[in-house]
Amino acid sequence: MSPFRRTAISTAVVAVLISSLVSAPSGAASRSAWPGGSAVSVADGKNVFGENLSGLSFESPDVLWAAKNGPGTLYRLVRDGALWKPDSVGGRTLNYRDGSGDPDAEGVVRTPDGLLVATERDGDDSDTSLAKVLRYDPKSTAKSLNATAEWDLTDDLPEVDANSGPEAISWIPDAFLTAKGFRDERTKAAYNPSSYPNHGTGLYFVGLEDNGTVYAYALNRSGGSFTRVATFPGGFPAIMDLEFDPETGLLWSTCDDTCQGRSATLSITAGKFTVAKTYDRPAQMPDYNNEGFAIAPPSTCTSGRKQTVWADDGNDGGHALRTGSLPCT
Repeated sequence: MSPFRRTAISTAVVAVLISSLVSAPSGAASRSAWPGGSAVSVADGKNVFGENLSGLSFESPDVLWAAKNGPGTLYRLVRDGALWKPDSVGGRTLNYRDGSGDPDAEGVVRTPDGLLVATERDGDDSDTSLAKVLRYDPKSTAKSLNATAEWDLTDDLPEVDANSGPEAISWIPDAFLTAKGFRDERTKAAYNPSSYPNHGTGLYFVGLEDNGTVYAYALNRSGGSFTRVATFPGGFPAIMDLEFDPETGLLWSTCDDTCQGRSATLSITAGKFTVAKTYDRPAQMPDYNNEGFAIAPPSTCTSGRKQTVWADDGNDGGHALRTGSLPCT
């Protein structure tokens, strides 16, 4: 979501409401200090992206995808020393499957089935909610990309403001979910991937900004059809990104300056994802409007730590990307 979402109501009222909402996230234990290093470093060049950079997702140790809204854009980022920069193609303009529109790209995840983007609305009709997940070809070098498949979740999700819809998306493999006894709320039994033909090899987890809730979906790879498998609280009144860490088996839920930049980890307990821990932002991270969060692959571990990356929607100080670290195990 763009920083322009905030309305001009009393700051005192806002402070009271936010304090009451974030003091005890649903299911969360008491807050802890950020579990990685306290240091945070700028990770992009000056004014490369501008405002509205949102979701992040690693493809490999040296490739990081970023989604931006206004207009909907995808960036394939590559390492440039200690920084990340767009590849030679630069920003890829996004369209719906028929080539029309301006998808409001908020979240992105690279999966075995392609590159999937969570969107809140069509920028060409910004007052109307249009909660769609769109798939794009990550190998394309075209400057303008049409979706190869799309799933319209609008009627399956709660009715929300056009700029408060799906903000986050992550993917978790079936092998992990079945090993942990993940429960299918539709069948009221253990999740069985064979119940969802042609859904690929995992489920997609979509975070709704408006209510901080996570919705797990089996998406038919051909596009169009889908089935909701589970619903659970993400730990905050609003969700900005979701990130599954296969090394620890934790699903990270992050919030922006609405929640003072806090994060939560969720684990499967008795078949359901529940909040395990809640963390403050790193000590050296200002309270920026961080909407994107990604964790580098385990293979990048150095001295027991791996890189984390945040995307700052506000481009504070002329920089949209910052890095920190987490323990490898």
